Amino acid sequence: MDVQHVPVLLAESLERLAPERGGTFVDATLGLGGHAEALLAGWPEVELVGIDRDPQALERAGRRLAPFGSRVRLVQANFHRLDQALAGLGVRTISGVLADLGVSSLQLDTAERGFSFRFDGPLDMRMGLTELTAADVVNQASEGELEKIFRDYGEERQARRIARAIGRARLERPIETTGELRQLVGRVARSHGGDRGRKPWGERIDPATRVFQALRIEVNQELEGLEAFIQQAVDLMETDGRLVIISYHSLEDRIVKNTLRGMAQGEVDQVTGRPLAETQMIEVLTRKPLRPSEEEVDFNPRSRSARLRAARRL
Repeated sequence: MDVQHVPVLLAESLERLAPERGGTFVDATLGLGGHAEALLAGWPEVELVGIDRDPQALERAGRRLAPFGSRVRLVQANFHRLDQALAGLGVRTISGVLADLGVSSLQLDTAERGFSFRFDGPLDMRMGLTELTAADVVNQASEGELEKIFRDYGEERQARRIARAIGRARLERPIETTGELRQLVGRVARSHGGDRGRKPWGERIDPATRVFQALRIEVNQELEGLEAFIQQAVDLMETDGRLVIISYHSLEDRIVKNTLRGMAQGEVDQVTGRPLAETQMIEVLTRKPLRPSEEEVDFNPRSRSARLRAARRL
């Protein structure tokens, strides 16, 4: 399949990265390389390190970025271990970091990857080389564990009923495909009055959306290292370095917002209760998260839930 990648909030990302300063920038979630290509094409003085845990995406992005030659270095790694990935390349300081936390077009549009219920495929959802698949979680986790996953990572109000339905269904045979899981969740939703719930950011959704999101987060441990990644990125950035993070659901955005807020505030004087300016590491550049325009959403519906936050290293 010839998957096309449409970079989300591209102009807003480039503006906040301020690449006119030159230097080494990191695309920590390279995907198919849309943001990286625009960065390299627009500013010849920029060098780029592209990181992705998905070998298929890295290979595709490598072909796309090949015209930029030695200005590009790619590494297969989890962006949660940004410091290790850059140390392996001998990179000690960087001018900026971009992390687009969304699932890539390659992953969503390839049925065999099992990320989307738009296609009937194996229940996989692995972004990289982890051994655990979504099918493993669905068929091996206890009902209590599944309920917690759906509630914590999907904010799913029917978490207990869905977990129980999975427990009953897998007694007869394993749940192995995206279609099977979607149908099961749909039956639970219909039997309890349909899906009148909403995503945290307002749009109506398919009943299976939150369950698939929760499984994907669990399989790839997406939230576990996000705060540590932000800390690593800031530690590695030179003065006036820029950090741009695009998130797609409230769980991610909350971690990004709170981590940036804490680093911007710094330590608090125990006597006066005021922030100590010398301990403030960053300035937050986005008082509120930036959202895609109506025109961008019309052109690229997948951008609808995107939220961009940015910061500058002090």
